[in-house]
Amino acid sequence: MDYLKNRAGELAITLILLVGVLYILLWTPDISNKFSSPFHQYCHQSPASNQITTANTPPRDELETALDGASMGNNKTLIIAMVNKAYVEGETSMLSLFLESFWLGENTRFLVNHLLLVTVDQIAFDRCKFLRLHCYRLVTEGVDFGGEKLYMSKEFIKMMWRRTLFLGDVLKRGYSFIFTDTDVMWLNNPFSRLSRDENEDIQISCDQFYGNPWSEANPMNTGFYFVRSNTKTIALFDMWYVMKDNSNYTRMKEQDVLVSLMRKGVFRELGLKVRFLETLYFSGFCQDSKDFKVVCTVHANCCRSIHAKVADLTAVLRDWKKFKMVSTTTTNETSSTVRWSSHLACANSWRMNINSTN
Repeated sequence: MDYLKNRAGELAITLILLVGVLYILLWTPDISNKFSSPFHQYCHQSPASNQITTANTPPRDELETALDGASMGNNKTLIIAMVNKAYVEGETSMLSLFLESFWLGENTRFLVNHLLLVTVDQIAFDRCKFLRLHCYRLVTEGVDFGGEKLYMSKEFIKMMWRRTLFLGDVLKRGYSFIFTDTDVMWLNNPFSRLSRDENEDIQISCDQFYGNPWSEANPMNTGFYFVRSNTKTIALFDMWYVMKDNSNYTRMKEQDVLVSLMRKGVFRELGLKVRFLETLYFSGFCQDSKDFKVVCTVHANCCRSIHAKVADLTAVLRDWKKFKMVSTTTTNETSSTVRWSSHLACANSWRMNINSTN
């Protein structure tokens, strides 16, 4: 009888231990992803009051698979760029320069693992797959976005609006992202310079920086920006896209429409907190960074054609390689010995016949 009691006690203890082990395995929060992503210290979900719930999340589809594959685990943050065949063809293409900048930049190579390349034609998609990148083929419903679309041409404006619609869809799926044009060279990890304040909804580049990151006087540029997915940014993108059919905006590109909305107080009405990025760190041809050591991106803005951008961006990468070589061979102030080349091709691009944009 004592034997049976002892045996029953042993079984009870064993059962309790087994239940405890199962509880730990099944209910302990998974923190492995919290520190696995290099982005975690920079990119976080928006405050709980602004987060998008998953209750109404659409069924997993091809886009969801692509977004999930490029994002950083539970963080749901990624980098998005959009290309057509004009940006991927040629011995030296815009895409090849874009990717080369990640290779040459400081702490940027791994970022390619979190880049989603959105393609608008089959040639660009095939090139993306050949390069083994994260790729998504955007359906354009009979509109040909394959060739070069000169700045402010009708096709250019249509393509920019299609991009806005797509990015709004990404936000609705709960993903935050950096959007970058492929004529932006990534020379340092931009997450090291972006604000970590989760209350900041949008951080956007500008053609010129006037000293105050909160001033709407800074001329924004939608070629590079970081946006958090929340109810406010989704509302902005919805409102923004609807304006394409407004008769007052039919001849305006999407960037100019966003500026107009801002000046009408829409940012304040939605409660958006928008930071304008300093050109010291997020520069462009409109206003060069004055310091090679801290510059994160160089954008071929204030330029009109792909040919001109490729020529001047090739010079940018050449200047960057020269800086890196000098900085590793001397302890002197390297920024005083290296200068950006003049952006002559882009300056000359504005002399083209304006009628070619129609």
